[in-house]
Amino acid sequence: LSSLHLKEEKTKPDANGAVVKADDNIEKTEDEEKEDRAAQSLLNKLIRSNLVDTTNQVEVLQRDPTSPLYSVRSFEELRLKPQLLQGVYAMGFNRPSKIQENALPMMLADPQNLIAQSQSGTGKTAAFVLAMLSRVEPGNKYPQCLCLSPTYELALQTGKVIEQMGKFYPELKLAYAVRGNKLERGQKISEQIVIGTPGTVLDWCSKLKFIDPKKIKVFVLDEADVMIATQGHQDQSIRIQRMLPRDCQMLLFSATFEDSVWKFAQKVVPDPNIIKLKREEETLDTIKQYYVLCNNRDEKFQALCNIYGAITIAQAMIFCHTRKTAGWLAAELSKEGHQVALLSGEMMVEQRAAVIERFREGKEKVLVTTNVCARGIDVEQVSVVINFDLPVDKDGNPDNETYLHRIGRTGRFGKRGLAINMVDSKHSMNILNRIQEHFNKKINKLDTDDLDEIEKITN
Repeated sequence: LSSLHLKEEKTKPDANGAVVKADDNIEKTEDEEKEDRAAQSLLNKLIRSNLVDTTNQVEVLQRDPTSPLYSVRSFEELRLKPQLLQGVYAMGFNRPSKIQENALPMMLADPQNLIAQSQSGTGKTAAFVLAMLSRVEPGNKYPQCLCLSPTYELALQTGKVIEQMGKFYPELKLAYAVRGNKLERGQKISEQIVIGTPGTVLDWCSKLKFIDPKKIKVFVLDEADVMIATQGHQDQSIRIQRMLPRDCQMLLFSATFEDSVWKFAQKVVPDPNIIKLKREEETLDTIKQYYVLCNNRDEKFQALCNIYGAITIAQAMIFCHTRKTAGWLAAELSKEGHQVALLSGEMMVEQRAAVIERFREGKEKVLVTTNVCARGIDVEQVSVVINFDLPVDKDGNPDNETYLHRIGRTGRFGKRGLAINMVDSKHSMNILNRIQEHFNKKINKLDTDDLDEIEKITN
């Protein structure tokens, strides 16, 4: 698989997949760049060591409201084949997650079409992998299950789950339909499960005829929200779906349910059951918020040093608006003797995951980052979040959602947290006032020249 990883750094594929050098002189803010959903999704997969223990409500909409609603509390209740049950336990799953409790009976006992929505880390991948492995006949040497992923990196991550969960089926094989995996023309593939990206899978089904789509029993669309954010994927996915037999089971999974995702889902999944895992509302109740008045970047840095000199900070995340500022700040903090990790958008996803892992393990105490990691990263030891730059959208208005995600990195797991905002102009004071109004939460002023006052905020 290592041959499928791109190794170029500071490069980006253009629309045709060719790799082009990124211009180091172009300074972009994270807000100006389109959020790379696929990279964020892959990052979440790489850094999740276990499932999120969620208390969210599950909402189930059945296509037949008169049929009884089944849910399971153990994998034994599903009457899985012994090899499959072994695979589930080998992966460390002791009991089904909330999304699996309701989705698995629909997918396994009476194979039905399903649309499922829940945030990352809630067990979606394991659920549809279990569905595919349950339907496969290992003795039949042709593709029976087809899974579409938005990028080849995400396909590889799903492939790892299939290989781990299916490791007690030695006769079960997996093929990757991704760019770079070249096969001889006229060849038929014998692997029972194919996972790949829409463009390559479409070629394998129609132009190259490596796969007979009429023999596919289960069709999975993973990361649908990421999929349709990529040009062409939506159309390619629909074309693949139209080649499949009428009785093929269609399963679509997505972290979000925007209108565009919903319209797409209705096109590819006829008569579906729908499962939604409602998001928990993030709250600022356990987080103390302050702001510091400064005149320029150097004064902000001095205020930061004063805060560090006055209070004991387990670990802190510091958010900057641009990569350039983040790079400068990380270098300055290192000079002051702090153990600093830097995270920004031009790093490869695997590099970002390694940085986060080091921070999690406490090897670095400060993580300086742009918005790229404001979401989905739970580090229990983070006690302070500092907004070196306040979050604004591309029009310069307060980005309240990003503010919530940023300072939500502290105060996790019911602990008390501290958020400090650096204000260096009338404009940023105006942004802060609007953020206060939006959340209806007072943000108090902090004098960083008064060490006693800084000490008080931690009590």
